[in-house]
Amino acid sequence: MEYNHILIRYGELALKGKNRTYFEKQLQQNMKYALKAHPSAKVRRTFGRMIVELNGEAYEPIIEKLQNVFGIHSMSLAVKVENDLEKMKVAALHLFQESRKEKAIHTFKISARRAYKPFPISSQELNHHLGGYVLTNTEDLKVDVHHPDLDIRVEVRETATYITSGVFEGAGGLPVGTSGKVLLMLSGGIDSPVAGYLIQKRGAMLEAIHFHSPPYTNERAKQKVIDLATTLTKYGASIKLHLVPFTEIQTYLHKEAPSNFQMTLMRRMMLRISECIAKERGILALASGESLGQVASQTLHSMNTINEVTNLPIIRPLVTMDKLEVIQIAHKIDTYETSILPYEDCCTIFLPSDSKTRPRRDQAQKYESYLDIEPILEKAIADTEIITISSKEKVNQQIDDLF
Repeated sequence: MEYNHILIRYGELALKGKNRTYFEKQLQQNMKYALKAHPSAKVRRTFGRMIVELNGEAYEPIIEKLQNVFGIHSMSLAVKVENDLEKMKVAALHLFQESRKEKAIHTFKISARRAYKPFPISSQELNHHLGGYVLTNTEDLKVDVHHPDLDIRVEVRETATYITSGVFEGAGGLPVGTSGKVLLMLSGGIDSPVAGYLIQKRGAMLEAIHFHSPPYTNERAKQKVIDLATTLTKYGASIKLHLVPFTEIQTYLHKEAPSNFQMTLMRRMMLRISECIAKERGILALASGESLGQVASQTLHSMNTINEVTNLPIIRPLVTMDKLEVIQIAHKIDTYETSILPYEDCCTIFLPSDSKTRPRRDQAQKYESYLDIEPILEKAIADTEIITISSKEKVNQQIDDLF
């Protein structure tokens, strides 16, 4: 008797009331997407649970991929048996014996849950029946209901009973696709990929926008951003990456704007372009990897002045985090090593040493009134290239429509 199923549990989804079915269907779709490389594995939805039928597939790679699917709280390997007490006893004992091969077990308990109420034996009675059978057929074993070495869980559902032991932690959060779409301002640094990961954890799908300035930024810097976007697809679906040529805008600002205001004006131009592309794509929010007070453009005064040019909400998941917290997450999601590759992005070139930390809106408006920037912005948007990053952990570069 081998593990033949994986029982999926979810936390927040259970609180969604009338919308619960919508969230569950999206989670099921995302799980199927994650398991495309395992065609024999089938994902089935039942009340309060998702069940993966292994059908001969090895469980290790499936567990690994499901741990990246947002919306899953935890999962357990399961043996499926008929709703028959004697078969439950045999399965519980077998599961215990297999578990004992891997580690020393001196105490255990049975945690039965009768989700299918017409089943004639109550949860408490099942605990006694199954626990007694395991004790009778095992030496050197005691029951400990508080801190057991092994907790054998039994779920009686309408069509079958699932017996499990051990729990694999899930990614938590909400299924990607249940919270709309967000345009992530993706640089080549440590912060913005982490922001993208956290945005997906709250159920949003991602598109990304990157500003590059050839020849000052090279193809390796561009590839670095593509690689970061590719890593983020492990936690959601494919990502459309908008590559905006920013050289002309930067050189124009470097020539025409006061040096201490160039960073502020540059960020305002980025937001204008991002808003335009977001509206074209039906996207309702922007996201960035900004953290409060980290650099000159991330003070409250700077954010207030820079934000003026867009009415779209700007989501900043890292706003209260310090750098060490962000780095820990970057290591966890496998973006850190790529992020620290020494290829400059457009924010680091032409960087003045005297950037204002408390720029005012009226000052920004005054300096912009002297600039003939609209034709250059329109050209950058028109020349934007869109690359579709596939979720197969390799890039399928295909140029989409040009704006």
